[in-house]
Amino acid sequence: MARHAQSRAPRTRLSRRSKAVSGLALSTLIGTALWAWPASGDDHNSGTDAKSTMSTTASGPDTPRTPASAPKTAPNAAPNAPAARPVPGAARPIPGLSDAARKRIPADSRQVLVVTGQDLDSFKSQVVLYTREEGSDDWEPGPTWSAHNAARGWTDDHRYGDLRSPIGVYSLTDAGGLLPAPEGTKLPYDRNNSFVADGTGVEGEPLAGAFDYVIAINYNREPGTSPLDQQRPLGAAKGGGVWLHVDHDGPTQGCISLKPRVMRELLRTLDPDLHPVIVMGPADY
Repeated sequence: MARHAQSRAPRTRLSRRSKAVSGLALSTLIGTALWAWPASGDDHNSGTDAKSTMSTTASGPDTPRTPASAPKTAPNAAPNAPAARPVPGAARPIPGLSDAARKRIPADSRQVLVVTGQDLDSFKSQVVLYTREEGSDDWEPGPTWSAHNAARGWTDDHRYGDLRSPIGVYSLTDAGGLLPAPEGTKLPYDRNNSFVADGTGVEGEPLAGAFDYVIAINYNREPGTSPLDQQRPLGAAKGGGVWLHVDHDGPTQGCISLKPRVMRELLRTLDPDLHPVIVMGPADY
């Protein structure tokens, strides 16, 4: 991705405010996408490739996922029988994650955005926001949204320019965009004219508006700063600038892209007091 432009305008912070399908059948999340190199995944700044031109601006990646234990169900269910109902009182974990990925979700997190790719090399993914009540281990799923990830799929060893999204569990602490924050936004929000992506993707789709709204994914970045911040704690070779941002109808360089209305909904919903994180990777991560 191109490198993020440095923030010129002062950061504006808005006020903070303040389970999942169980049984033996776990569904795999799948999404839709086209191929493109433009605006996402590795420092959006300035850079072009043979098939696309973009005036770079911002995006970045991090760690792998962890699965969860299967819910308790009635024993000896017939192979083709309907999914058994969970034992009363049993916790309902987030489905489709490995135990390792589940263990990486912080104990105090009550909002988990799960991004599931079709497979290791696919740029198609789906996104579901899971939430839980305080003191409860039951995760409740929200709607399923289609999304794009990086053009070459996923990796657990992300490198600058590899066109793969980083697998992992990362916190979500900061947001921003070219447009003003939607009313009700809870994450700190940097409204800044530097959130601009020009040019087109490899399929010819325009990049304009891709950074109208962004949420920084805390891969190789300093939490508590603008998404435009250029600090790379793991070094420049590990990439950076991996964001959730507005979809431009094509795959990204490392980011996760969603429709504008979904980005607005996430900005109104994600709450720092609930310690939101994103779990991202291919199916069965």
